[in-house]
This record gives sequence, C-alpha cells and structure tokens, in this order.
Amino acid sequence: MIENVNYARTLLTEEEVGHIVQSGTIVRYKKGQIIFSESDAADRVYFVKEGYVRIFRITQYGRRVTVGCIRSPGQLMGLAETLYGGDRTCFASAIDDVTIVVIRHQQFLDLLEKHPAIAIKVTITLAIRMREAEGIIEEMVCFQVPGRLAQLLIKMAKRAGMETPRGTKISFRLTHEDIAYMIGTSRQNVTSLLNTFKYENSIAIEDKELYILDIEKLNSWVV
Repeated sequence: MIENVNYARTLLTEEEVGHIVQSGTIVRYKKGQIIFSESDAADRVYFVKEGYVRIFRITQYGRRVTVGCIRSPGQLMGLAETLYGGDRTCFASAIDDVTIVVIRHQQFLDLLEKHPAIAIKVTITLAIRMREAEGIIEEMVCFQVPGRLAQLLIKMAKRAGMETPRGTKISFRLTHEDIAYMIGTSRQNVTSLLNTFKYENSIAIEDKELYILDIEKLNSWVV
C-alpha cells in the first residue's frame, strides 16, 4: 500500500525551501480561489508555503472530482505537466487561505541543476504520486463507499492531522459535498456515514471541527 512509503524522503530542508523561495514569487490566494485551470499552459511550478490546495477535474455533468491528493504546506505541485511541457489537465483551488511560491519553468530547471538534492526529492515525489494515483483507482474499484470514506479520513489524519487531547484534528475544513466529490459518492451518503462513524466513536465533530478518535475502527471499514 502507498501508506507504507517513507514520505520523509520528500521533505525539504529549511535551506532548500529558502532556495525555492528565492527562485520564485510569493502569491496569496483566498479560500476557494482558483490557482490554475484545466488547459492552462503548464509553464510554472507551485510550492505550497501555507494552507491547503485541492486538485480536481470537472466532469461533463459539472461535478468537481478530486484527483490525486490534497497538497499540504511544504509540497510542490504542478510538477509533471511543467516538466514534460504539456497543458494543465486539472484545476487547483485553495481550500483555505493559501500562500504559494510560483516558480517559472526555466527558473525551476535552473534550481534543479544547482541543487541536486532538490531534484532527487522531486523525482521521489513524482514516483510517489504515480503510486498514489494507482492506489486511488484501486480504492474506487475494490472498496465500497464506507471504505473509501474511512480511507480518506485516515489519509487526512496522517498528512494534515494535528494531535490534540481530544484526538487527531484535521487541519482544514471540507464540506460534506467536498468529501463526496473526493470519494465518488453523494453528499447524503457522506453525511450518513459520518454519523455512523460518530456513533461508533471512531470520529467526533465539534464546532464543525473533525477529530479522528480511533484509526483502528476506521481501518475495519477498509475492506
């Protein structure tokens, strides 16, 4: 499973982040604002300095379907298309207020040439994301909706969780409709399943904040 991958190998040091910031321009986006759109020229790479970003596509019926994973602080995005020279195939939008470092294509190539350690981490990142994409396909094919939702909550806890006395707090808010788009179901199903998870005490929702209380109980749904 992709969760066994050592994500620490992709983490950038403070010095490496400094090189990235120096190579680009800082841009701020408000919650819900589009960062890039499908069919845009892929002529830049984005480094998420603060906030969270959702990558999605729009179906022929107008539904927003999240693809890949949510991009978190410290992560690069827009890598593959920029490196091979294609147009964007997805949209990216700010889940909350976001601070981004935008790096033009040539400046990014120069950065990779000057700092091989960053280039290696970019390569590992791309490899992990390819495996993640394969994993998402497997989840859609093999898991029922409860398992897909439980798996999503587990991933969010591991990648964007904050430990509190109450439990692992998810560091950003998603609506039930947002979650439905991410796992390929309806908002009503998400609401019903979250209530089920609350009843079994695997999660808690307080003041619109979601806490993971028992990952093992959630894991029991991933079948």
